[in-house]
Amino acid sequence: MINLELPDLPYSKDALAPYMSAETLELHHDKHHMAYVTNGNKFIKENNFNEDSIEDIVKNSYNKNAPVFNNVSQHLNHMHFWEIMKHNPNGKIPSELENKINEDFGSVESMKEAFINAGIGQFGSGWCWLVLNNGKLEITKTPNAENPIVHGHTPLLGCDVWEHSYYVDYKNRRPDYLRAFIDNLVNWEKVSEQFSKNM
Repeated sequence: MINLELPDLPYSKDALAPYMSAETLELHHDKHHMAYVTNGNKFIKENNFNEDSIEDIVKNSYNKNAPVFNNVSQHLNHMHFWEIMKHNPNGKIPSELENKINEDFGSVESMKEAFINAGIGQFGSGWCWLVLNNGKLEITKTPNAENPIVHGHTPLLGCDVWEHSYYVDYKNRRPDYLRAFIDNLVNWEKVSEQFSKNM
């Protein structure tokens, strides 16, 4: 039976300032993500989920077992989220990925605007994503805990638009948070690695 574990952050809690504060990371990682891990393990055990991977649990609990799905999918989402961030103002996108972005969106700026608009347009809690879908890059958004793998998409870049991820730093200004994220916090090398691995 799989046992979820809270991963360490791949950087110090103040490493993403001023775009994401140490206070936000402490609340988000140490409290919110930890709660998904604790509750996820409880519900996996109670419901006898014996899948071999976290991804399989997410896919098999989708629309069938909300307590398992919500907590395990949020754990998966957050493991991705921590990994694809770094302090990277105006970070350069590796050329292979940049070429594909230009091919599928027309320009990097068009992709960024679509990503921001997806995050703004996600009513309530959820995520916005850059995904790979049948060899094509697309921007999507998902409600609550939903991960794109349940729709057959490969997530390359996800941004958490639950209020706990930005309220300390941006109050109710979700668009400002999304702009700060896409322009200054994306580890494009990690995104590019995922892209190359799945193309």
